[in-house]
Amino acid sequence: MGNLYRSPYEAYPFLADAPEDLRCDFELMTDELSSLTGLLAAKVKAAGMGKELEEELLWIDELIYHANPSLRTCFSLRPEEIQKLADRTRELMEEASGEVNRFVLPCGCETAALAHVLRVKGKELVRLLYRHVQQGHEAPEGLVDFVNLLSGYFFGLALKLNRTEGVAERDFVSRNY
Repeated sequence: MGNLYRSPYEAYPFLADAPEDLRCDFELMTDELSSLTGLLAAKVKAAGMGKELEEELLWIDELIYHANPSLRTCFSLRPEEIQKLADRTRELMEEASGEVNRFVLPCGCETAALAHVLRVKGKELVRLLYRHVQQGHEAPEGLVDFVNLLSGYFFGLALKLNRTEGVAERDFVSRNY
């Protein structure tokens, strides 16, 4: 294997980290999740869905960015922030009480569809954290809780956004299960 060329214009100093070092991957994935959360906040604002929801999304966006360097530096989210997200996720699931007992297609209005993308991105982060730990590294339990909560939050939010827009969930019945 030859020498790795490092561009003087490199976009991020950790991009050339060893492939088994998942910290940069985590940072890039949280950056993407944060960017998409910002996009959802902008779409919520443009659709006139309320300042409160926009602010909630921007708060979550900020939490994601605080979590970004957690594997490289330290975990700085506070327990009360994680608890607040857990409480909000529970509220969203309770609001959707008749809808969460079945599988639904990840579709609907534009904002709900984007929330479903964010839900999956949260799962990808969980999977990456588990791989990081399985390699023998540490991951703060609060961080694992936080990224799991993100997936649940965005699922509940997708259901809420569809309800708000009057879009019925489409049931999904698997041919495999």
